[in-house]
Amino acid sequence: MRRAFAELELPAGTLTIQPPDGLTLVNFRTNFYTTSTDPISTTVALLGQQVTLEATPATFVWHFGDGRSRSTTEPGAAYPELRITHNYLRKGEYLPSLSTTYTGRYRIADGPWQAIPGTVTIDGPGQPLRAIEAEPKLVGY
Repeated sequence: MRRAFAELELPAGTLTIQPPDGLTLVNFRTNFYTTSTDPISTTVALLGQQVTLEATPATFVWHFGDGRSRSTTEPGAAYPELRITHNYLRKGEYLPSLSTTYTGRYRIADGPWQAIPGTVTIDGPGQPLRAIEAEPKLVGY
């Protein structure tokens, strides 16, 4: 079961960054989250038996692209929740990404679910992000 689980073609989690469009500000709480939280199920034939394998996203490692990362069991949330945030300290080009670790379970035919030992981690692609500095301007005087 462990080998069948490890060989599943699991998707990388979808990383969403706010503000959108690949642009954020230095010293601004940039928000990160994923909507890739649903279990993935497939049925295979092993040793003449119908086996259902289920992989569930369990942990997320947020790689911010500046050498720092954060591991969580929650997927974050869209604005205004701001559960997974990161402040970029310098202007520049970054490539944040998300690694998703799946846990698994299986059942034979309609039998009880059983845990699969171990986990599988899928690294997602980096997304271009540029941190810029805001320039204050007085207007209306």
